[in-house]
Amino acid sequence: MAEIIAGAAMSHVPAIGVAIDQGNTGDDYWKPLFDGFEKSRQWIADLKPDVVIVVYNDHATAFSLELIPTFALGCAAEYQIADEGWGARPVPAVKGQPELAWHIAQSVILDEFDLTIVNDMEVDHGLTVPLSLMFGQPDAWPCPVVPLCVNVVQYPPPTGNRCYNLGKAIRKAVQSLDKDLRVVIFGTGGMSHQLQAERAGLINAEFDNQFLDDLANNPKKAAAIPHVEYLREAGSEGIELVMWHVMRGALDDDAVEIHRHYHVPASNTAVGHIIFENKR
Repeated sequence: MAEIIAGAAMSHVPAIGVAIDQGNTGDDYWKPLFDGFEKSRQWIADLKPDVVIVVYNDHATAFSLELIPTFALGCAAEYQIADEGWGARPVPAVKGQPELAWHIAQSVILDEFDLTIVNDMEVDHGLTVPLSLMFGQPDAWPCPVVPLCVNVVQYPPPTGNRCYNLGKAIRKAVQSLDKDLRVVIFGTGGMSHQLQAERAGLINAEFDNQFLDDLANNPKKAAAIPHVEYLREAGSEGIELVMWHVMRGALDDDAVEIHRHYHVPASNTAVGHIIFENKR
């Protein structure tokens, strides 16, 4: 059967993509951040997953205020790279895995999660920056990707608990596919940051690191964090952390933490990263 064997979470700051694309990863400003992903790149190269599910949020490229799905699952065979206003990132198009995606859609919808099925979608830095952090800059991504887009841009976003339970439903769906696939799931976005108004530039390292601790050791507690606490403690864009709960819910409760990295600042945000493996 197919199986989710591991999960990882990481920030998807657009400036990280720019630093990679412009060859600035060794600069004094950026090197400490990218050093924290060296182990991660080796880890996933050794693991060689057959598919990666990437949980991310669109930044008004594929979707807009005219259409706001809470959860949108990409079922296409390929996803082109979006032009976010300064040209598309110079990275490969993303190959999909329609068989797994459609299987997840059927299973999760019948488990009473209302997914929007998307057959034509461009992907932005929310998805491509995590791929670059984990896989570098290859001529082609080493495995297909199933994109799961979560609304954290327009109120109301889903709760952390809803995302956590969606992760469990995705795990059930993957395990019911009668095909040998080793799947890794990424949760992306966060950590604490605010991009506007009086608290622009907010970074709350204490909250971020407690969140990482709880995600590892008490994921149900982390999933219960209310929206207002994310807003108060992690800034208006800190709500992106709910997407990490999809990843954590898709893993065993006792999944083992393999690696952790936390760095500030990157642009005007805090960058977090954590990797888990299921014991089996």
